[in-house]
Amino acid sequence: MPEIVFAGVEKRFGEVQVLKPLDLTLPDGEFTVLVGPSGCGKSTTLRILAGLETLTKGEIYFDGTPVSRRDPKDRDIAMVFQDYALYPHMNIARNMSFALRLQRRPKAEIAAKVRSVAEMLNIAHLLDRKPAELSGGQRQRVAMGRALVRDASTFLFDEPLSNLDAKLRARMRTELAELRQRIAKNMVYVTHDQVEAMTLGDRIVVMNEGVIQQQGTPRELFENPINQFVAGFIGSPTMNFLPGNIVASGDALSVKGEDFELALPQRPGGWPVRAEPVLVGIRPTAIELAPRSGSALRLSVILSEYLGASAVIAARCGDTRILIETPSVALHRPGDAITASVAPEHIMIFAAKSGQRL
Repeated sequence: MPEIVFAGVEKRFGEVQVLKPLDLTLPDGEFTVLVGPSGCGKSTTLRILAGLETLTKGEIYFDGTPVSRRDPKDRDIAMVFQDYALYPHMNIARNMSFALRLQRRPKAEIAAKVRSVAEMLNIAHLLDRKPAELSGGQRQRVAMGRALVRDASTFLFDEPLSNLDAKLRARMRTELAELRQRIAKNMVYVTHDQVEAMTLGDRIVVMNEGVIQQQGTPRELFENPINQFVAGFIGSPTMNFLPGNIVASGDALSVKGEDFELALPQRPGGWPVRAEPVLVGIRPTAIELAPRSGSALRLSVILSEYLGASAVIAARCGDTRILIETPSVALHRPGDAITASVAPEHIMIFAAKSGQRL
């Protein structure tokens, strides 16, 4: 299994620069998730790695060997596509064995590998069927099985769950996580769904507009986002951002805006009293529907979504819409006025202009 290195990789389509100089190292045996909104360059990065797109500048190395001029078949890579890409005229066994048959492997070896992978994916009973006779989840398992029988050094996944319904998607996430434990291979997974990224990734690489914003473990990105984009993208429900200013409040400092004032946490070197506005980042789970000294959010309820054990309240703080996740003990009605608070250690401050975390 190689260590994969992107060194100054760029990609242009005519005058449009899709990937700006990209430097990224994918360690041996890691499950790396590339995540970001549509158009951020994550699928282009994956396709360049697979050899399905040519890079404009830079180089890709496998264990120090440049591979950008190699054909896809010579990179020892297997790929699972978003749309399954199954051959409709072949049964499942022949779909899964296609690459092995092209390599002219012995029939007994092909049959044994297909059977072994099919049993691991719980589709052994479907081997004689055609793709049209299968459900979406079953077709996705076949697509993964076709990649797994190749026993490649690196597996690439291009939004493989995006065509599935919510319930099946959640189940397939669990199955992919279990599969990851059984197969010690390089895996690079592309998605726009941050829940998939948080569930599956050893490391997450957050991209936007062809640039890596931040990379790290799911916990690192959730607890220590480097900027507003990462903070807003990682976490569900998404982080709230309230415009305000840092002001002196007696001997302490607070951040104040329309219909709120929140005490700031202690910080080495203190907080600068800034003339420029800031953005206060608050996770929905950090908002308490109870008063706290030095902390007040005056809110008007827009909607309360009952989710069983929890509830998500959409409310307005001044002109800003925010979300609150709370145990569903008491339901609130639209128009209710409520006062909430936030512990200082749960507050993040971002520069309003640049979005950088202060």
